[in-house]
Amino acid sequence: MASLAAHLLNPVLRFQVKRRLARATEARELRRAFNASLPGPRGVRFTAAVVGIAGEWAEPAAGASPALTLLYLHGGAYIACSSRSHRPITGGFARRGVRVFAPDYRLAPENPYPAALEDGLATYQALLDQGTAPERLAIAGDSAGGGLALAVLLKAKQEGLPMPARAVLFSPWTDLAATGASTVENDKRDPMIKGSKVAEGAEIYLAGADPREPFASPLYGDLAGLPPLMIHVGDNEVLRDDSVRFDATARAAGVTSLLRVWPVVAHVWPMFNAILPEGRQTLDESAAFIRGAVGAAR
Repeated sequence: MASLAAHLLNPVLRFQVKRRLARATEARELRRAFNASLPGPRGVRFTAAVVGIAGEWAEPAAGASPALTLLYLHGGAYIACSSRSHRPITGGFARRGVRVFAPDYRLAPENPYPAALEDGLATYQALLDQGTAPERLAIAGDSAGGGLALAVLLKAKQEGLPMPARAVLFSPWTDLAATGASTVENDKRDPMIKGSKVAEGAEIYLAGADPREPFASPLYGDLAGLPPLMIHVGDNEVLRDDSVRFDATARAAGVTSLLRVWPVVAHVWPMFNAILPEGRQTLDESAAFIRGAVGAAR
C-alpha cells in the first residue's frame, strides 16, 4: 500500500512541476526549474573533485571510508540538473555506507550526444585507473542518468573494460524513440511528465542521431554480459515501460535483473526521501543490493 505522503505529494508535483515541464520549450527553461543545489542529508560530506571530469564526492562525514564506491549519474533529460541537484540521492546512499562520486557530465543542447556518454565512460575509466576494484564498484542513475548508466556499461563492455559488481536504476530512460505504451497510457496519471514531451526532449539531446542507437537508447543494445541489475519504477510513470521492457530484454539476454514496480509514486521518487517513506525504502533496498546483501536471483 502506498503511503499517505505519496498520495499527497503527487498533486503538488502535478501543479508545480508537470505544468512547468509541459510549457517548457527550451533547455534554459528546464534548467531554471531544476538546476538548484539541494541540501543533502545530515552526516554526509560533499567534496568537489575531478575523477575523469569534474563532479563531487558524497561520503559519510564520520567513520572509516566505505569499502564500496558508487558512480552515480544524475537525471535531467540530458539537459538539466547536476551533482548538486541530486544530493538527496547521493547523500542518501552515503548515509547508508556507500562512497559516491557524481560527475557533472556535459549537457545538451550545447553538448549533444554522445558527449554525456563520453564523460560517463571517462569517469568510469578514471575510477578503475585510480585503483577501484570492479568488485567494489557499482553504477547507478535516475531517469536520463539511468539510461546513461546503462549506456556506459554497454560502451565499457565494447571497450573491454571490466563490469562493476552491480547496477541500480531509478525510473531509467532506456528508449529515446518513446515507443513504450505507457507514454500514452500514463500521460494523465503521471504527476510529473507528459508522454508527448519524451520524444521532444530526446530530440534536444540526440541532435539528429538515431533514437534507436544503443548507446543512446540501451533498450536496443546487446545486453549480454551486463552485471546484476536492480530497477525501480513507478506504475503511473510515462517511462514505466522503459523499465519493464528493459528488464524483460535483459533477462532474455541472461542478465540477472530485479524489477520493482511501485504504486502511486512519482518519477524518481527517491529524490523526496526526506518526506517519502517509499523513497527511504527504495534507497535502503538499493544500498543493500549493491553491497550484495540482497540475493540477485529471481
